[in-house]
Amino acid sequence: MDRGLPDDTTVKAALALAGRAPSVHNVQPWRWRIGERSVHLYLDPRRALPSTDPDQRDIVISCGAALHHLSVALAAVGWAPVIHRLPNPDDPNHLAAVTLVARRPTNQEVALSTAIPLRHTDRRHYSSWPIPPGYLGLFSERAEALGATVRVIGDPERERVVAAARAASRSHAGDDAYRFELAMWSGRHGSLDGVPARSAPLPRPGDELPARVFARAGLADPAQEPDHAELLVFATSADDRLSRLRAGEAISGVLLTAANIGLATCLLTEPLEVAEQRDGIRLDVLNGTGYPQAFLRVGWAPTSAAPLPATPRRSVEDTLITTDAVRGAEA
Repeated sequence: MDRGLPDDTTVKAALALAGRAPSVHNVQPWRWRIGERSVHLYLDPRRALPSTDPDQRDIVISCGAALHHLSVALAAVGWAPVIHRLPNPDDPNHLAAVTLVARRPTNQEVALSTAIPLRHTDRRHYSSWPIPPGYLGLFSERAEALGATVRVIGDPERERVVAAARAASRSHAGDDAYRFELAMWSGRHGSLDGVPARSAPLPRPGDELPARVFARAGLADPAQEPDHAELLVFATSADDRLSRLRAGEAISGVLLTAANIGLATCLLTEPLEVAEQRDGIRLDVLNGTGYPQAFLRVGWAPTSAAPLPATPRRSVEDTLITTDAVRGAEA
């Protein structure tokens, strides 16, 4: 970049932080292009999961999380992002164009940027310590500012979500293509994507919410009592690609807020990957007033829990588009 905008080194440092965003099965389905006065985000359809995510909901949400991570990282070093979402009607995979304006960072932006390397997906059980209501209210405030709503799931809605999660898990267990896809993206050693064995604990048969059965799961889970996580649902007023992108941004905002507080988090999307269960949750949990995009377990990790290892990520260079052959892209 030139003409008073941040140099490529600064932009690539921000892109490295953006790449720390969570993604379904850690497929990292984003690509970036650095223009003369902008940064462009593209969905990489080659990293789609046709059995797990047939309508590409999860990977667009994942890209939305990366977009928010990028925005926070740039804002923290003095460059406020101006985001143009879905800027090219002829290319639905061109998800965003980001231009930058010099501006002094806020304390919140610095805090959220600092939280990026601290955030990890913690699939272990959480302790029974309650989350102060003020934190839950803050999550709602941050999500709404980014284009989605978030609410705590209580009884009896929680029972409905649990039933949907178990039904989705049974459906996937009988789906050979799904199980093959999950095995291909998990249990990895030395890979820069996918879910490493060291990041997934063995599922417990009595768990309220069934966990995905990742290959060669090897993460120790010291919790001896049932999981005491709060369960949140993210929803949007529509269910198009733009809404899913905004949901990912809102999810990122809540995840980084939770990490900054010191809370453990784990996204759950499996109950929404089966259309019948997703439609039921929309009617029974959201009363038909919103479209569910993801669930989030959030709570305090037990004091006996070991720090989580960082999940590997692809290099910035591996995610960059370096040619000019991007259809309809603007510099």
